[in-house]
Amino acid sequence: MMKNHKVAKSIADASWYEFVRQLEYKCKFYGRTLIKADQWFASTQICSSCGEKGQKKTMDVREWTCTCGAHYDRDINASINLLMLAD
Repeated sequence: MMKNHKVAKSIADASWYEFVRQLEYKCKFYGRTLIKADQWFASTQICSSCGEKGQKKTMDVREWTCTCGAHYDRDINASINLLMLAD
């Protein structure tokens, strides 16, 4: 059904909704806290050391150096930013 472009977006949205619903249910059941980041949160763009957003980076940029001098792997920097968002 995902190959049918007329309904693929609706099916994908429903799947993500169900996934998040299940996570919320499990967190409530086990007494955990679920923190959802906004879909537009620029976790890969923001420097986790100084907080500067800088210019938009394309997906092929895997490593970058901030103006503060910190050097980052894109994925590790995003995970640090998401951890700080949870605090």
